Amino acid sequence: MEEANGSEKKKKKQAGRGIAGPTNPMVTPLLTDLYQFTMAYAYWKAAKHQQRAVFDLYFRKNPFGGEYTVFAGLEECVRFISNFKLSQEEIDFLKKNLSITCEDGFFDYLRGIDCSDVQVYAIPEGSVVFPKIPLMRVEGPVAVVQLLETPFANLINFASLVSTNAARHRFVAGKSKTLLEFGLRRAQGPDGGVSASKYCYLGGFDATSNVAAGRLFGIPLRGTHSHAFVSSYMSIDEIVDKSLRRKDGSSTCEDFVSLVQTWLSKIQWSKSLRGVFSETNQSELAAFTSYALAFPDNFLALVDTYDVMRSGIPNFCAVALALSDLGYKAVGIRLDSGDLAYLSCEIRKIFCSIENEFKLPNFGKTSITASNDLNEETLDALNKQGHQIDAYGIGTYLVTCFAQAALGVVFKLVEINNQPRIKLSEDVSKVSIPCKKRCYRLYGKEGYPLVDIMTGENEPSPEVGQRILCRHPFQESKRAYVVPQRVEELLRCYCAGNSDKKEETLPPLRDIRERCINQLEQMRPDHMRRLNPTPYKVSVSAQLYDFIHFLWLNEAPVGELQ
Repeated sequence: MEEANGSEKKKKKQAGRGIAGPTNPMVTPLLTDLYQFTMAYAYWKAAKHQQRAVFDLYFRKNPFGGEYTVFAGLEECVRFISNFKLSQEEIDFLKKNLSITCEDGFFDYLRGIDCSDVQVYAIPEGSVVFPKIPLMRVEGPVAVVQLLETPFANLINFASLVSTNAARHRFVAGKSKTLLEFGLRRAQGPDGGVSASKYCYLGGFDATSNVAAGRLFGIPLRGTHSHAFVSSYMSIDEIVDKSLRRKDGSSTCEDFVSLVQTWLSKIQWSKSLRGVFSETNQSELAAFTSYALAFPDNFLALVDTYDVMRSGIPNFCAVALALSDLGYKAVGIRLDSGDLAYLSCEIRKIFCSIENEFKLPNFGKTSITASNDLNEETLDALNKQGHQIDAYGIGTYLVTCFAQAALGVVFKLVEINNQPRIKLSEDVSKVSIPCKKRCYRLYGKEGYPLVDIMTGENEPSPEVGQRILCRHPFQESKRAYVVPQRVEELLRCYCAGNSDKKEETLPPLRDIRERCINQLEQMRPDHMRRLNPTPYKVSVSAQLYDFIHFLWLNEAPVGELQ
């Protein structure tokens, strides 16, 4: 009876959290590898399924040849386990597809499980993280936690990879540039597109073209028209309603088309621009005028359908100046082809000439957006060439993480029934770090993080001003003393299970994004640079080092020479 009351109490606690389910309805307990269920059956069959296990989720190497990673995907993991429950339909499916030797009692067990007894400790989402440090520590009945491995790896892997990719693009572009994610059409399927939009925003992008992501996550939306809109117009005569009300509502311009044509003539014959512009494409002028009539407050024109300098720019300027007469301010232009550095500089000169000649304040600062298969290397090259671009629209290389396919997240057992476990390998980088651990970030005098250190759960916490020996987990000669000026514990409780520990609340996406930006700014510049970045140090305490190597020697079989 007491056990039943405890079980009911746990379920009420879980239900009372009120956390919505995963964003993607495909994320269910069946979104896993078959061997998770076969292992769960084997645990159950051996009466091991309730043994208390601890798993670490971490990665072994930073992506994209860099020395940092942005942690993302935690919220979706918490949503998943907070609503974890196998439906009868899912159990029936498993019954048909698992081995016929599985006993019916196992499926009764599956019917009753949830994650009310699972504890999750994690580094806050949006944090800068490093190899070997657990991003998440998951504790609970071994069979249940085993079922979480694949979904967690799936939810963390791409999220962290694309967030890191976005952060790298932001670093190269610089703080002052606007970054727009335009990748939906090139993403790997609908979920790849929506996830990429979310995590590019987390990693430092300003807006997305993805309307679904805007609705789901509150990400600002940005976009203009395509080449198809421009080429769909044949003549200025296609514009039927030519009227446009002034921005202040005081009057209406009955023939906005004529106003545009007047300004085009003024530009072509102006003192500073005489001879620069020739006859422009009139169908393009019609398209720009029509778009401005539809969106006078948000006029941003794609100017490379026919010829950027001979047609697109003068046509844009004519429409922008006509809008200015009525109290509106054009947003700017987008370049999608050509020599982006050269064109942006020439266009900026024209904008400044118009500002000076026609006394239009800030026209010279009209925004220039560039797109056209941009990537991290392209942005770096543009910086070296010199340019006048204000915003970048980036798609394919960003959302597909073209430079690296996956982060390589792993989920390893480090303790069961209070007994530390280790996974050995001839490849030292694949040796796991055993036991339940606490993780800290130690900061130096200049405010930068110096090293992350793992300790055993019951070791004293590092203290400010205390001299601490930090050791490489596996290389005996790599060690250093650190006297931290600030100590930050990294792992926090997000799911308390049946314990009374206080749970962290899940912050909104904007706050996670802000955390990411702040964390990246805290990093030492040499860790962040694109070429030959300095590796960030990840260490263990002296006590944990001794224990790792004791367990390693204890578990490794001893060979015999013949």
